[in-house]
Amino acid sequence: MLLLRRMMLLLISALLVFPTMAQDAPTVAVLTPFLAQPGTQLMVEAFEASATDKGWDVTVIDTNEDIAALVSRMEDVVLQGVDAIVINVDPTQIAAGLQAAADAGIPVFGMDSGTDPLLATNVTSNGYSMAAETATYVVDRLNGEGNVVMFIFEPYPPVQKRGAIARAIFENTLDITIVDAITPSFDNGPLEGARNAMEAVLLANPEPGSISAVWAAWDDPALGALQAIEDAGRADEGIVIVGIDATEQARDAIAGGSNFEATVAQDFSGIAEKVVELIESHLAGEEITQVNHYISANLVTAADLAGE
Repeated sequence: MLLLRRMMLLLISALLVFPTMAQDAPTVAVLTPFLAQPGTQLMVEAFEASATDKGWDVTVIDTNEDIAALVSRMEDVVLQGVDAIVINVDPTQIAAGLQAAADAGIPVFGMDSGTDPLLATNVTSNGYSMAAETATYVVDRLNGEGNVVMFIFEPYPPVQKRGAIARAIFENTLDITIVDAITPSFDNGPLEGARNAMEAVLLANPEPGSISAVWAAWDDPALGALQAIEDAGRADEGIVIVGIDATEQARDAIAGGSNFEATVAQDFSGIAEKVVELIESHLAGEEITQVNHYISANLVTAADLAGE
């Protein structure tokens, strides 16, 4: 009996000393309607890699641009009792999901999202500075004079900011005229939507030199505009194209000497890793007071790619 009692005491002691060994790893759900977008893919993959290294259980949910479905799936993971939620979407569009998480005491982190009182914090690139760099690049290349087509996307805060700053810079340049500000169709992807829209712009402005530049809030519309310009036989007009994100296709187009001249390289891995760091801090009981955490981004031109 004495031996049995000692064994029971040892077992109880082991469970008390090593309680975390018996607990499940932290569970995190990542939700986005934009997984088809290259930048989102890179962030989500980097987040999974970093979180997996820490032994976390990560579930990725993509609703293929369906915001209503995202709210429903968010409510599902709240009911499952995950430890944290990461979103890559405008938080104002998923208020019901955010409230469900808040009511359950589950922290929600933005990964290149917007800000909201119900978010623990948001990690993103500085959209203002990225737009300023690309817009001023256009102004300088045109010597402050010409007609610019903009491709924007108002429903997503990080991209909306870019359009607002670029527009302000163009409108503050006396001899720059914004011909059109286009939100490309997503029916078959923004690249094809931008190509179709750019074809219409070119048809409406057939004279050589009538379009001087295309400013795009991200790379897919810039690439679509490039295809339309090349297909219309107007590449030799010197239409300057810029984008943001530095996707592989964009880099190839820039390095190849096309009309696509500049983009901005966001540190998508850096964004994702910062989100992981902040979740870890939050789960450890640390208070997060900063609303936005900005990760640096850099302008990329053909000269930058020449040495790669």
